Amino acid sequence: MHVRINDFVAVMAGNEAGKTGKIIKVLTDKKRVIIKGINLIYKHTKPSQKNPQGGRIRKEASVAISNVLPVCQDKNCKKYNKGVRTRKKILENGVKLRMCVYCSSEITADE
Repeated sequence: MHVRINDFVAVMAGNEAGKTGKIIKVLTDKKRVIIKGINLIYKHTKPSQKNPQGGRIRKEASVAISNVLPVCQDKNCKKYNKGVRTRKKILENGVKLRMCVYCSSEITADE
């Protein structure tokens, strides 16, 4: 997968195209991601002990993983704060890094 939890990503296609946000959850089996504040839907709930009033709850729906790209945070990159393609680099000790295709800076997940 080219994105991980806590990655800052840009949505490239669909109704939410052009928006950016942080990944909350990655659904690997469905190849989808949930991004904070993106693709909000209303979920209608019945009254329960947890929510005695019931009603409409606004929550994030998933987005196809193919429609998001990680954002490059390097200020010297020509695609600064835009979605970029990534390439993988394997170091001598076996550690895999994700690199920006345009500026070769490392893309890290913010904790």
